[in-house]
Amino acid sequence: EQVKLGADLIILESMKMEIPIVAETDGTVIEVYCNEGDSVIEGQVLLMVDPD
Repeated sequence: EQVKLGADLIILESMKMEIPIVAETDGTVIEVYCNEGDSVIEGQVLLMVDPD
């Protein structure tokens, strides 16, 4: 999937707060390493974007 700089990639939810993870560059999402509802930890790779 193509993404643009600043686009929301993932929305993390913690303590009823939503934290958007945004694209730092235009590119293509090539791999997603988590599923909706998964617990994640600090530093965990959630997805991979190949920059254009």
